Formats: sequence, C-alpha cells, structure tokens
Amino acid sequence: MEKNTLLVTGGAGFIGANFALYWLEKYPADSVIVLDALTYAGNRANLASVENNENFEFVHGNICNTELVTSLLKNKQVNTIVHFAAESHVDRSITGPDAFIETNILGTYSLLKAAKQVWIDEPKAEGKTVIPHRFHHVSTDEVYGTLSPTDPAFTEDTPYAPNSPYSASKAASDHLVRAYHHTYDLEVTTSNCSNNYGPYHFPEKLIPLIITNVLKDKPLPIYGDGQQIRDWLYVEDHARGIDLVLKKGRIGENYNIGGHNEWANIDIVKLVCKLMNEAFALDQQLTAKYPDAISAINNSAESLITYVEDRAGHDRRYAIDATKTNLELAYKPKESFESGIHKTVNWYLNNDNWWNNLV
Repeated sequence: MEKNTLLVTGGAGFIGANFALYWLEKYPADSVIVLDALTYAGNRANLASVENNENFEFVHGNICNTELVTSLLKNKQVNTIVHFAAESHVDRSITGPDAFIETNILGTYSLLKAAKQVWIDEPKAEGKTVIPHRFHHVSTDEVYGTLSPTDPAFTEDTPYAPNSPYSASKAASDHLVRAYHHTYDLEVTTSNCSNNYGPYHFPEKLIPLIITNVLKDKPLPIYGDGQQIRDWLYVEDHARGIDLVLKKGRIGENYNIGGHNEWANIDIVKLVCKLMNEAFALDQQLTAKYPDAISAINNSAESLITYVEDRAGHDRRYAIDATKTNLELAYKPKESFESGIHKTVNWYLNNDNWWNNLV
C-alpha cells in the first residue's frame, strides 16, 4: 500500500498522539484520521501542531459506536487501523473495572466488526476483491503476568496470565484480534509493548507524576518497597516499532516492542529527582518559573519520597524480550533510558502550559 489513510483510535492520548505526530512527519503524503472520545486522558492539545495539516482530521467519537467507525472506514477510504484507544491505568481498573471492559473489549470488538464489514464482507457481496487492509492492535506486556527477578523476559510465546482488570481486558482484546484473523482472514498484527514514557504523558503515570509533583513540592508516592521492575520504552521508539510492524510485519503475528531498559521504580524516582535538582542548579530561571519547587531548588527533591501501601495484586516485574522484532524487522530503540529521561524532564520543564491544568 503506497499511500495510506490511517484511522488512529485513541490518537489524542499519550501514545496515540505521539504516533500520529510521528506518522504525519515521516509520511507527509499519507492521511491520518484520529478518532478519540476525549475522556480524561485524551487531550486535543496533544495534536495542536498538526491541526492545520491538510492530511490530518480529528473526529470526536467513541470506538464502541460501530456505525460511526463503519462510516469513517467507508467515506474516508481508510485502509489501515492503528488501534491505541484503551483505558490503561491499573489503579483505575481496580476501583472501576466497568470502563475497562467496555472500552478495551467491546470497543475492540466494535472496530473488528466494522473492519470486517467494510474491508471483507461488502466487497465479497458485490463480487469485488477484498480491500487491501491492515488492522494493527496495540497491546501491553502486562497481559503476560508477572516475573520474578530471575525469570527470563516475556517472549511472544509466553502464556497469557493477566493479574489486573486492566491487563485482563487487554488480553481479551488481543484474543479477539487473533480470532478475527484466523476465523475471517482479517489482516491483523499485534504489538505488545513495555512501559512508555515521553512527551504528553498524562500526569497520573509514574514519571510525569514525579516530575510535576517535584515542581509543586508535593510528596512522591512510592508503592510498597519501590522495587517493582519495569522495562521502559521512549514513546517515539514505540512509534518507530509500530511503523516497522506495519511495513514489514507478517500478517497474524505478534511482535514485542521493548526498550531494553529494566529499572526498579524507586531507582527511576531517584534518578528523576537528581535530574530535577541538576536542572534547577544549572538554570536559575527555573526558580522564578517554579517558585513552589522548594526541594528541587534546595537540591533535595529526593526528600519528597513517601512510601505508601502497595497496590492490590501489584505485579513485581515486567520485562520484554524483543528478539523476534529485532531480527525480523531490524528494530532497535534509539533512546537509552538515560537519554530519553533527560528529554522527558526537559519537555515537562518547558511545557507547563500543557500539564499545569491537569494536576
């Protein structure tokens, strides 16, 4: 498919918006339609830089609205769906799982149903060939469950063992996508990624929460002993990985996209505190801009760390083995955690107009 029209679901959210921005810059001849319900984590401001791009369109709507999705696929001649839209915060899934079941499972089913109708069923009914297409589903490493410190990292063959309502809902959506390929020949790919970080990350997540709390001189809450380990992936590296899956990935296959960056939560928090201290020491203008950041100004951001009761059913370790993606697609992250976290801290320091009304 030389020219694509992409429907990016959840494209006003953190990862979806970064992907849309990446795609429009790299493939300026392609068209990108973002479909987003603009719930709490969806932010139209994430897409401000492309609002006047003639190849970009924003549609405010819900993926559960199958009629809307069907209309977009037909009228906009969409040939690629990149499906990010999901409820994604584990804490919220514990206290209110209903939204996760509706969006992550029923929403994915709605998209699959519309795609099958427009790309396969209707052309066949009219005696035409099936429309060339791709349905790419963006999932998470959390569907694989938890690892001990010595367990090998998750591969694409690791059995699913989700432990939270969030990860269970994502696992269910993964299985639906697989089933639509094997049952109906829908051309699908799925990627399971590690924890993303970078610009436009909603402030309830660990890294932006630490940065913004330091700037407000608020406590830095750490679950349990803080030794939970995650693999971290810079969000633009994730976009590059999905690009490779779309261009080179085998139909029906899953691909792990990881950052090769395993860090304990407490070590990340301490690193961010160190970077914040250094930023204020090097740039005196930050003190005037963020006068509430007393601890960082005094080179003591780490003093804000506060240990709190651990999350219910908190998985101990996630780690992605991306060997398959590396070998088949020649994928390798560009950012180390150290380089990516520097970029992320600097972005939040320079974009308080984006996050200030969200905290």
